[in-house]
Amino acid sequence: MKKGSQEEQAYQAALEYLVNLTKFGINLGLGRIQALLQSVGNPEKKLRVIHIGGTNGKGSTSIMVAEILEKAGFRVGIFTSPHLNDYRERMTINGKMIPKQELTRLVDTLRPHLEKLVQDGVEHPTEFEVSTTLAFMYFAQQKVDFAVIEVGLGGAIDSTNVVQPLISVITNVGMDHMDYLGKTVEEIALVKAGILKPNSVAITATERPEVLEVIQERARTLNIPLWVVGEDVRWDFRWSGELEQEFDLIGLHSNYPQIHLRLVGAHQIKNAATAVTVCEVLQSEYGVKITHEAIYSGLEKTRWPGRLEVLSLKPKVLIDGAHNVDGANSLADALQLFKRQRLILCFGMLGDKEREKVAEVLLPLADEVIITKPNSPRAGNWQYLAELVAKRGLPVTTIESPSAAVIEGYNRLNPDDMLCVTGSLYMIAEARVALLDMIEK
Repeated sequence: MKKGSQEEQAYQAALEYLVNLTKFGINLGLGRIQALLQSVGNPEKKLRVIHIGGTNGKGSTSIMVAEILEKAGFRVGIFTSPHLNDYRERMTINGKMIPKQELTRLVDTLRPHLEKLVQDGVEHPTEFEVSTTLAFMYFAQQKVDFAVIEVGLGGAIDSTNVVQPLISVITNVGMDHMDYLGKTVEEIALVKAGILKPNSVAITATERPEVLEVIQERARTLNIPLWVVGEDVRWDFRWSGELEQEFDLIGLHSNYPQIHLRLVGAHQIKNAATAVTVCEVLQSEYGVKITHEAIYSGLEKTRWPGRLEVLSLKPKVLIDGAHNVDGANSLADALQLFKRQRLILCFGMLGDKEREKVAEVLLPLADEVIITKPNSPRAGNWQYLAELVAKRGLPVTTIESPSAAVIEGYNRLNPDDMLCVTGSLYMIAEARVALLDMIEK
């Protein structure tokens, strides 16, 4: 057997092992991951961490921070979730995914520790806890200068919350994951504010006064500085096209005229302002050297697949993982930028999301709708969305396979029409591959 195929088989076995851990479900709390990290030498304590949470925008903000730091000459690890097409997207260093043989080696290293913990009576860690641990091990072994860590779910008892960050960021707080985090926006804010730590700096971009109050109280209790993007940091919008936009930023310590972004949507300007604020705080509080040039070029370089991503302009095809109400509002605002005759909406959401409210935001913009099923056990009664569409009197089709659904939507387009594919990231990933294949033909 060839060495290459042996390595690939070993990698596939490691990947299967990780995916099988999803049987342990979502199980919040820090006890299991603390025990696991201790057993492998606490790699998270060797990292300089920027910890980024929030209901929406945390992934985009994380990528922007990492791009700027890389342009400034640093080696930057970034941990995000979920992935779109390849599990290794979750752990990258300077934009490069963890090599397959490295992931295999780390899984092989970690497995005996997991088995011993269970033998010692510790509840089995979840897939996300193991994934988080692997990322910390990888970044520590590779001696990254900074680790940008995106919160998985919530904050206080999310498995990433074992870090002692230089900076904690809460992009915003909206209604999502209410079964785990709370029934009101204040309750959810309290959980998300759990990532704020003593001896660090906090940044938030929330606009909701009731959320800001919760975060401010937490910062006061910890006696740490809190910067508010939108108050302490402001911006002026300049212009936006269908593929890019420009704005002026008045930062904490400097001004940045004509910042150019290849991500569209007003929310991405706020995410960019938040990323710049992180970099300004790194400079002022920790003496990290980041030039204006690194900020400009890092932001311009940023791409974030599956999030307001334009795949084609003729006909127009937009794909966006708007899986909650705030995300749907951002998408609805962004859709105003695109001139079109008709809008075909291809839509699939998990059963535990606020589907009625998301539908209320997006359906008025559509001329016809295709409902599909996210590839997840949490899909539930996915056809229920079709009932909501029918009640509005819109033409609706249900196609279970996301690939088949988007191909059907694409085939219905006239040159001046637009296809918008949105909903769960579990659906977006499959749909994106199918669309790219169609567009390239």
